Amino acid sequence: MSLKGGAHVSGMLDLLLRERIVAIVRGLGGEAADRAAEALVAGGIRLIEVTMNTPDATRTIAAWREKFDGRAAVGAGTVLDLKMAREAAAAGALYLISPNLDEEVIAFGAERGISVWPGAMTPTEIVRAWKAGAEAVKVFPMASLGVNYLAEIRAPLNHIPMIATGGVDLATIRSYFEAGAAAVGIGSRLLNREWIEAGEYGKLEENARRYVEIVRSLA
Repeated sequence: MSLKGGAHVSGMLDLLLRERIVAIVRGLGGEAADRAAEALVAGGIRLIEVTMNTPDATRTIAAWREKFDGRAAVGAGTVLDLKMAREAAAAGALYLISPNLDEEVIAFGAERGISVWPGAMTPTEIVRAWKAGAEAVKVFPMASLGVNYLAEIRAPLNHIPMIATGGVDLATIRSYFEAGAAAVGIGSRLLNREWIEAGEYGKLEENARRYVEIVRSLA
């Protein structure tokens, strides 16, 4: 699948709604990060988020934008404020994801044509993010809130695409989509540190492929 043809706001939302998995890269750097990301892309992952609290995050975003051009869309995560949003955009991030809601970041994204998917927990926060211009809202922390919480808030807010983040693994991923998630964010379950430290990148690729196959089976 090619991703070429220019990145714009609706294009990133379309990709999110089609692929339905965002891989979260946090705290990884150097060759290990590069090889891990390559394994994820080889396994079918098409959206990779590099969190801004990762060492050399902007350098990684810039390098991966070039490395994975046409194969995966690279964005920035843990974008807490306008300063971080500007840094991420300068590095070439195609979308901005946050654990929190900051309307300045949403406005900045709209101004620059960059998708912003902010974090929210309560129905009030989710609607506020949507009204501020967010295309989709990251519901976090799902590991603590639980899938039943997602199902309950989706009932009155089913017009807002929600990215369930936290607690998603091979055993639970179907339940999140059944509860109404438009997409899911997955970190350590895709980026197993033991495998990375052992150089077992083939395991990362195969694991990513299993997640992707589940999502495709839901279509």
